[in-house]
Amino acid sequence: MTLLAFIIGVVFLAAAVFFVVGLHLMRTPRTARRGNLISAGGMITAVGATLVYAITLSHSHSLGWIALTSGVIVGGTFGVVRSRSVKMTDIPQLVSLFNAVGGGAAAAIAFADFLGRDVSAGLTPSTSVPVVLDVIIGSVSLSGSLIAAGKLQGVIPGQPIQFPGARVVNVVVVLVALGAGGAMIAQPTSWPMLLVVLVASLLFGVLMVLPIGGADAPVVVSLLNAFTGLAVAMAGFVIDNQSMIIAGALVGAAGTILTLQMAKAMNRSVLTIMLGGFGTGDSGSVALGATVTANVREVTADDVGLQLAYARHVIIVPGFGLAASQAQHEVAGLAKLLTDHGIDVKYAIHPVAGRMPGHMNVLLAEANVPYSQMLQLEEANPAFDTCDVALVVGANDVTNPAARRPGNAVSGMPILDVDHATSVVVVKRSMSPGYAGIPNELFSAPQTGMLFDDAKKALGDITLAVKQYVTT
Repeated sequence: MTLLAFIIGVVFLAAAVFFVVGLHLMRTPRTARRGNLISAGGMITAVGATLVYAITLSHSHSLGWIALTSGVIVGGTFGVVRSRSVKMTDIPQLVSLFNAVGGGAAAAIAFADFLGRDVSAGLTPSTSVPVVLDVIIGSVSLSGSLIAAGKLQGVIPGQPIQFPGARVVNVVVVLVALGAGGAMIAQPTSWPMLLVVLVASLLFGVLMVLPIGGADAPVVVSLLNAFTGLAVAMAGFVIDNQSMIIAGALVGAAGTILTLQMAKAMNRSVLTIMLGGFGTGDSGSVALGATVTANVREVTADDVGLQLAYARHVIIVPGFGLAASQAQHEVAGLAKLLTDHGIDVKYAIHPVAGRMPGHMNVLLAEANVPYSQMLQLEEANPAFDTCDVALVVGANDVTNPAARRPGNAVSGMPILDVDHATSVVVVKRSMSPGYAGIPNELFSAPQTGMLFDDAKKALGDITLAVKQYVTT
């Protein structure tokens, strides 16, 4: 081993340490930003070391390293620009696209490495097995993540897309991929068999995600994130890069744990989610106040302002509607106004509120909401028993009392016990159902008042009303 190779190896291990520390800090909202920066520093270190190593081993005028540095510049510029301009509601789509890029890159590494080898004498299983697994997992992540991003963006319908015999086709495609992969491992002497693995895996990724409804799309994004991590780890074995192995294993493990936690929060198994057919997607085109039933009580912003001004304990329940209207600063301003006048204000955050885990935490942190005011499900539910006013902003399925009864789409799902509060106010554009596709029984509860309006405008009006009452 040359001195340069030893130094590069040490740098890769340092990058892996950054990844581990960064992931550890991402466990809580309070340290998540620092963890993200440390992880990004690890990635910059790894990419920089790779560039130095590649350039040192090649001639300065070679097209190879020019293409390499150009790729870093183009990819880095796109990542920075897109990440800074993306709306909070589109973060899950961006994450899904990153999954696709990661999985595709990992599969490309394995395929390119195989094409560059002399396979006339065959390959050992320690090489051929990671190559096949990398192509399979990376390709599924690539095509599946693109379909998931399309569903979340609305380019592809959020409803489950199924056709007769779909599961039989899935089984056939999987058998083809595994059969071709097995043949590749047994006799790794030509690339056409690996191409069959690639095509079959890409097709399976599409067929796997199409039948999954909008309600489960965030869970699938998390699962595909785990796939991407495994693909990167396999690519690390293929090219003998310890940094990729460690980073991929961390992402795979974190994505798997997150997927299981999300499935648990929805009271569904991962297998049930993968079988598809749940949820209808987001129905955001319904007019304000549409489909109002006779037993629903409407309130005005002035009514809500009066309740909040004379409350002692207020819990705000944010949901996707808050993110969709970019009303995080308005809700933070309302909460600060109440807090400044001696009213206890907390936020109750469900694990699957919004479009992905942590979505609401990040949204509120962007508006400088103190972390001490954010309560997770287990902390929030006991607090509703002594809550004077629960203000629900855009949340739907995660507050539906129907989850406590069997026989419906959300049965058994852990929910926020909003209906235990003395008074409930729901800010929503309409009575349309959430992703689960069933009506929310909370909306017609006797203690619930419905304020039909855009979240940003409604919160602004409520804030003005509260100011009138607290200053008189």
